[in-house]
Amino acid sequence: MIRPILIHPDPRLKKVCDPVAEITPEIRTLAADMLETMYDAPGIGLAAPQVGVTKRVIVMDCIKEGDPEPIALVNPQIVWSSEDLSTYEEGCLSIPEQYAEVKRPAEVKVRWLALDGTEQERQFSGLWATCVQHEIDHLDGKLFIDYLGPLKRQMITRKMEKLKRERARA
Repeated sequence: MIRPILIHPDPRLKKVCDPVAEITPEIRTLAADMLETMYDAPGIGLAAPQVGVTKRVIVMDCIKEGDPEPIALVNPQIVWSSEDLSTYEEGCLSIPEQYAEVKRPAEVKVRWLALDGTEQERQFSGLWATCVQHEIDHLDGKLFIDYLGPLKRQMITRKMEKLKRERARA
């Protein structure tokens, strides 16, 4: 089921999410819905708070062409970050059509629970590393625009407020 994506500014996007105590059918359904929503948008990552659920669940698929590689991460945590940094022009499904360069560690190692309840660990690099860090930020109530200067952040926020007003009238 495709779920509506919250648009910034929304107080739910600034909340720190609760850890998932156990993998339940509801969590599996949430992850499946999030993947469907992400592909429909279209995007490469989505965090549960973006669909109004304050649980520590993210989904990603950074494969642009070829066979998709969907991945759902429950309670993800970064256990190692490289000193090398990389800069990507990031966007966000909760901040449509706004992009900015963000500097993050070039590689990260992440530990999480898979939907089958097993603990997983993987080292991500390139776009995958940027995406997983961006989505984990969402779980901590942080948006990519929080890395920008105050003027640029305010400008984007004003554009989003205008977009929400226009959508409300439509």
